[in-house]
Amino acid sequence: MSHSAVSQAAAVSVPIGNERSLSRSVFKNNSISFNSKPWSSSLALNQKTTITRDAKRYTSTTICMSVQQTSSSKVSVSPIELEDPKDPPLNLYKPKDSYTAKIVSVERVVGPKAPGETCHIVIDHDGNLPYWEGQSYGVIPPGENPKKPGAPHNVRLYSIASTRYGDFFDGKTASLCVRRAVYYDPETGKEDPSKNGICSNFLCDSKPGDKIQITGPSGKVMLLPENDPNATHIMIATGTGVAPYRGYLRRMFMENVPNFKFGGLAWLFLGVANTDSLLYDDEFSKYLKDHPENFRFDKALSREEKNKKGGKMYVQDKIEEYSDEIFKLLDNGAHIYFCGLKGMMPGIQDTLKRVAEERGESWDLKLSQLRKNKQWHVEVY
Repeated sequence: MSHSAVSQAAAVSVPIGNERSLSRSVFKNNSISFNSKPWSSSLALNQKTTITRDAKRYTSTTICMSVQQTSSSKVSVSPIELEDPKDPPLNLYKPKDSYTAKIVSVERVVGPKAPGETCHIVIDHDGNLPYWEGQSYGVIPPGENPKKPGAPHNVRLYSIASTRYGDFFDGKTASLCVRRAVYYDPETGKEDPSKNGICSNFLCDSKPGDKIQITGPSGKVMLLPENDPNATHIMIATGTGVAPYRGYLRRMFMENVPNFKFGGLAWLFLGVANTDSLLYDDEFSKYLKDHPENFRFDKALSREEKNKKGGKMYVQDKIEEYSDEIFKLLDNGAHIYFCGLKGMMPGIQDTLKRVAEERGESWDLKLSQLRKNKQWHVEVY
């Protein structure tokens, strides 16, 4: 996951805690309980660390949850009752009645040459804030809203970067992928802390055990359709927009989910600045090695690669390279997802429109059909 040298592999054993019920579950007040069966898995970690889980809390140093070796081809998950609801949980906690969770770990997940800092943040919600892959949590940073003295800060939304079972596979954590927002004065070139992103800096500076106010979960647009386990999913991301896809791919290729056996094609396009900026690259590379028939991974490194016109390689240029194949897959019912900065969409839309016209098709008509068929999923910020 991180692009620094691996210091030492450590084994982690994660026992399931005592049976407890999820409050505010999506089961319309019917509580579900955790299995009490013991479970363990050996994970290769990129830090010298040991993590223990008891019924009350995590104790942890900075960790890397990039799974490189497991005792079986897929990891057991629990509680499987998280698969029972027919509808996703929505807004279980609202801004005026937020949930107090705890930080488990904060890990820098980019290399030294990456522009900016991105962190993988694991949050312990103790099973009280269930979610589905593709949903978001809201975070309320501590302190006072400068525009509304005496009032709390506004909620900031972050796509969840884990499956419903979390990085410990026990349904009690969620992970966020957060880029630290830092402002530099264009005239002096110096950082102006007063204009830095309040929530991203709070999250990236957090320590294990710190409390965090969470709302949600929210969102239906990016939910992973699972009615056809053999469907094709084309996932396009810039930077931290890869977060929901990490959840999709862990569910497809890492976890042993009894009622979802993926046999289709997952195709990820990820655009970042350079090799050091790649996120979760160890995980994705392992899927590529273990599931070559079901996973494809194309990277666009804007500061290291050139497109066919000699300009910087952006994600839309990669899409154009494979445009014929992508259009054929869409015609056959593939889902396509876009997640990242809103600035990514005009370039992508222009590319798709140009390709459609070259094929003698109307992009507006095609886009309308994709939306009607619920094949088109966009979440930008």
